[in-house]
Amino acid sequence: MFEKILIANRGEIALRVARACRELGVRTVAVYSVADRDSAVVRLADEAVCIGPPEARQSYRNAAAIVEAARRTGAQAVHPGYGFLSEDADFAEICADNGLVFIGPSPEVMLALGDKARARALMREAGLPLPPGSLATVETAARARDVADEIGYPVIIKCAAGGGGRGMTVVWSADEFGPAYERTRIAAQAVFGDDRVYLERYLVQARHVEVQVLCDGYGNGVHLGTRDCSVQRRHQKLVEEGPAPALSANTLDALAGSALAGALRAGYTGAGTFEFLVDEAERFSFIEVNCRIQVEHPVTEMISGVDLVHEQLHIAAGVPLRLRQEDVRISGVAVECRVNVEDPDRGFAPTPGRLSRFVPPSGPFTRVDTHGYPGYLVGPYYDSLLAKVVVWAPERDLALGRMERALHEFDVEGPGVRTTIPFLRRVLDDAGFRKGRYSTGLVDRLLGGAEPPPDPVRAGSAVPEASAAAAVPAAAAVPAAPAVARSALPTTANHPRRSR
Repeated sequence: MFEKILIANRGEIALRVARACRELGVRTVAVYSVADRDSAVVRLADEAVCIGPPEARQSYRNAAAIVEAARRTGAQAVHPGYGFLSEDADFAEICADNGLVFIGPSPEVMLALGDKARARALMREAGLPLPPGSLATVETAARARDVADEIGYPVIIKCAAGGGGRGMTVVWSADEFGPAYERTRIAAQAVFGDDRVYLERYLVQARHVEVQVLCDGYGNGVHLGTRDCSVQRRHQKLVEEGPAPALSANTLDALAGSALAGALRAGYTGAGTFEFLVDEAERFSFIEVNCRIQVEHPVTEMISGVDLVHEQLHIAAGVPLRLRQEDVRISGVAVECRVNVEDPDRGFAPTPGRLSRFVPPSGPFTRVDTHGYPGYLVGPYYDSLLAKVVVWAPERDLALGRMERALHEFDVEGPGVRTTIPFLRRVLDDAGFRKGRYSTGLVDRLLGGAEPPPDPVRAGSAVPEASAAAAVPAAAAVPAAPAVARSALPTTANHPRRSR
């Protein structure tokens, strides 16, 4: 195991990693921007290094500053958390060039799976079903329109380099297509520095179901069941639960088996998530891979009893996977609600401010992952996630009742501060959600949006049938990293080191 790890992130995930490290006897280095000097992880970590001003590109996305902090403090590895540089293959390679272990998949695997279009092609080779669409990126509006006409509307235009729910445009008719295609490419270039896009048939009544996998560097892998993440606003998740409700055991097994087959085919290492769309006939299709720990990972931890961050650290340290598939036991139901500092009545606009009161819930089988505390200033610079409330129960109705109780207990106040808690309680009260019969359109319906038209694909054969889980293929060989010339990393000024 490592002696010292640098945590290249902030907020609740940085605190989560720091706690896991302390449990394993690993010393930690927290990095922070000027805006986060009073953050909880700065107090908890063994050392803390300021890496820049509040703007993420000058701090949490500043690879040079992070690597310099790791070298100065003697850290052996870097845990990227989620967001920021967590799926940046260049950053993973820079870490390797500087003698640091990047806690995640190799740069080559991350590059292949992080490119959504390349990932689709690779997963088709592994036998995973795909939604109708382009296997490769489409470089011209004319070619893209041809693909859209072929697969039928509505379609969704996706950025090849996108992620985190960003870089997607739904197009409902041919008349809208040309302007939507150009807007998406312009936005992709501005946000991701890569204007390539691809197309998929948009499934209106689909559910978003994902599978957690763990793989080591020796060709071993396990899946840890499913999570349903269909409660979303602007393709970003609000409520997650596991196992995915109201699906047959055969479908759950097929989803999990397909994800593990895809992971081993790609030569994946570490914790990763394979995401699928599932229609009302329980036909599923692969959409993407998240090459990192997920925000919703506590759901899987609650139903499996497996500490995913502990496993990430052991795998990155070269320890063979400590689980076999027969060791995995999924028990009960877990539900997670994301408490964001946002106002649902104003389009989920962020509402930054100082917390005058902050009393999270507690009680039986209730977990709260948060970096908030009374007096904490929620700034305008970063994601608005403040806390994750997670509950477990032997069966779903009790889990939902436990979550209702927990949200009722949660007391957050501050001048101008609003949270998603009232809206989350509306979700829990929805009859369709209570029955486990809901889709990614639930939030729009609750906000009073028009019901989407029925999806004609559901009654046809355009979506591939969900095949039974096949025998898992041997892991694909991953080529050695090519020699890449790198300029010397600059020394970042104003990096105070604080030991505790």
